[in-house]
Amino acid sequence: MADYPNVQLHIAGEWRDAEGGKRIEVLNPATEEVVGTVAHASINDLDAALAAAERGFAVWRKISAYERAKTMRKAADLLRARADTIARLMTLEQGKPLAEAKGEVMAATDVIDWFAEEARRTYGQVIPARGEGIYQLAIKEPIGPVAAFTPWNFPINQVVRKLSAALAAGCSIIVKAPEETPASPAELIRCFLDAGVPGDVIGLVYGVPSEISAYLIAHPTIRKVTFTGSTPVGKMLSALAGQHMKRVTMELGGHAPAMVFNDADVEHAAKTLALAKFRNAGQVCVSPTRFLVQEKVYDQFVASFTAHAKAVKVGDGLAADTTMGPMANDRRVPQMETLVADARSKGAEITTGGNRIGNKGYFFEPTVVSGATTEMRGMNEEPFGPVAFMRPFKTFEDVVTEANRLPWGLASYAFTTSGKTAHALAAGVDVGMITINHLGLALPEVPFGGVKDSGYGTEGGSEAIEAYLNTKFVSQSGI
Repeated sequence: MADYPNVQLHIAGEWRDAEGGKRIEVLNPATEEVVGTVAHASINDLDAALAAAERGFAVWRKISAYERAKTMRKAADLLRARADTIARLMTLEQGKPLAEAKGEVMAATDVIDWFAEEARRTYGQVIPARGEGIYQLAIKEPIGPVAAFTPWNFPINQVVRKLSAALAAGCSIIVKAPEETPASPAELIRCFLDAGVPGDVIGLVYGVPSEISAYLIAHPTIRKVTFTGSTPVGKMLSALAGQHMKRVTMELGGHAPAMVFNDADVEHAAKTLALAKFRNAGQVCVSPTRFLVQEKVYDQFVASFTAHAKAVKVGDGLAADTTMGPMANDRRVPQMETLVADARSKGAEITTGGNRIGNKGYFFEPTVVSGATTEMRGMNEEPFGPVAFMRPFKTFEDVVTEANRLPWGLASYAFTTSGKTAHALAAGVDVGMITINHLGLALPEVPFGGVKDSGYGTEGGSEAIEAYLNTKFVSQSGI
């Protein structure tokens, strides 16, 4: 398509093709047509990006936090001004409805503004000394050049948190953005460069993820690694980083329980959870996946949720009436078919959906599986698609046991009108985030991260910038 670019690398202040000219095709998941290409970095390209990051760090760390914040806010303003154009690129390459794409872009501007302010709040400490005339200071310094690895499901959201935190702290960064959705993160980075961030400070590369990650993480220039993606890959990258004593932040997979109690507002719960489930065609790490509903209201909830699923309008993300686009790549549809077939073979009822739509594009019906059991694959493997598994429960102890059964611990949802139940859930469910009676996750000012196999560290709230800072102790006598 004429309005989709052939995406380039950004290295040392220059937008350029890869050294050897190699490129990767980019597909529109709604049509399966090639819309453009993206440059495929070579080892020489990576070496150039690393050298630039080292130079950029030496410059950017000396820029005052006040000036860094001003530049970042200017980048946020540029992103707002370009939101419509960037959203269209995102829909073309990723498939999500245009309204969701623009919402992602606008949310990124809030993230940038948040971290711009945090740049000015990297406070240290004055520690009382044991002797007269001695000053003891704990000061914060940027950790150094960062390597960031991001996935295709939220092409801008997953980059902007890492990029903003690194820049706010005074670090340089190399972003390995997704090859399947390269144009929108490139435009995000262009906003920062156009706002005045020096060219050496931000690198952008694409290529074979395993090759790039192995090379960058092991390289002595890189001092911090941040990754969003699957748990198996995250474990491999964490192990590699550990061999080289690199600090890491890992935001990995999940299998979020959504717990609905007998005393809940069932219609509100069904509507709210359907919105969360089918956003981005279910390709969301915090998407509710296991719907655990107390027996008394189980039938009512399943019926209401099914009605909301049937009302979802599936189509090309560029169409005005589309509320759910295609899945992002050809790997996802067979996975949904496998999970649904497995559930059906083990006695589940498919109350709606369960099938691919058409034979062009990666479209799959919003699907509700009722009567799910813990033997079914979908109750044990993260679906990462528009399939919801429904299972009844009897008691509070039963639902907490099921919520904590799997090795993941990213997000969870609950609906109850009992304050006692809400407090007990907050204490008893082993996750990094829980939202009760509404959708309250992923705001810039609140923590975002998981526990157990869902990773460690946070990419939101006041703690997020700490992962990009070292603490240095300075003890000085007046003598």
